[in-house]
Amino acid sequence: MPQIRRQNLPRPFWAHLLVRIKSRQIAVDQLGLLADWLATQPEVPEGKRFKRFPGMIVCGEGELIRTFLQAGQAALGEELK
Repeated sequence: MPQIRRQNLPRPFWAHLLVRIKSRQIAVDQLGLLADWLATQPEVPEGKRFKRFPGMIVCGEGELIRTFLQAGQAALGEELK
């Protein structure tokens, strides 16, 4: 199983994620929780997946984070624990 890529991400991915963080008003403390989780080097499935945090949902596919959702939005794929 792959791990989430944290380096050498394409600029369009970074730009998209930053827009989503701003437009969905993702709190800094939620990004801290994401950073803590990423530090555990979690393995993730190849397909679509998502991880719930108290104030957001992180969606991805394979080794990439694709977007951020607000806690009440619907996510697609396998839910990670």
